[in-house]
Amino acid sequence: MAGHSQFKNIMHRKGRQDAVRSKIFSKLAREITVAAKQGLPDPAMNPRLRLAIQNAKAESMPKDNIQRAINKASGGDSENYEEVRYEGYGPGGVALIVEALTDNRNRSASNVRAAFTKAGGALGETGSVSFMWNRAGEIVYPASAGSDDKVMEAAIEAGAEDVQSDEEGHTITCAFEDLGEVSRALEGTLGEASSVKTIWKPQNTVPVDEDRAKSLMRLVETLEDDDDVQNVYANFEVDEATLAKLSAA
Repeated sequence: MAGHSQFKNIMHRKGRQDAVRSKIFSKLAREITVAAKQGLPDPAMNPRLRLAIQNAKAESMPKDNIQRAINKASGGDSENYEEVRYEGYGPGGVALIVEALTDNRNRSASNVRAAFTKAGGALGETGSVSFMWNRAGEIVYPASAGSDDKVMEAAIEAGAEDVQSDEEGHTITCAFEDLGEVSRALEGTLGEASSVKTIWKPQNTVPVDEDRAKSLMRLVETLEDDDDVQNVYANFEVDEATLAKLSAA
């Protein structure tokens, strides 16, 4: 399991989602606004907006908040957000990709660079890391969607490439270009997903020990706490024993 997924599972168990719900809503609203501004404000005619709204609903974002974010896209005073990708290396040579939506590139770059430097890492040029990753589609379902076998069978039938199931739920990956088709097929079998999005999937992972994993988790957490940062991906991997220790800490 790649570091991105492991980190998400650990923080979910710690209940961090509840502690930063307002920040999560802010990031979701920003994605909705950008999606609505780049296309039509109708989710039926705008796939990116449809996915953004679906992910917001999965986080129990109120309907009024979602509508305000859509309306903001057509307002003359709405911010002009840019999509920016940062790439670099953290402790132990672990590669990270950071996706941001920002109205101030200088501020975002400064904050991301400071986080890497403080962690003993280094921010690189665009392309310095991403060549070791593939774009893919990720569809997440709660454990209640069905048994491991049921979800696996549905995923195979829908044309997905891989399924990872644990007590938290089911993570289904597919080819980047197949995300829309696969997610629609799964919705017909399993119902609405918790989230549907494009991700960066590492071609290879870097094994790390407990101390290094803690340092990397702090770096990822610092980056995710930044208002401009939408997603963070890291290619580290820890064994099951270390994962259990980190989850229990």
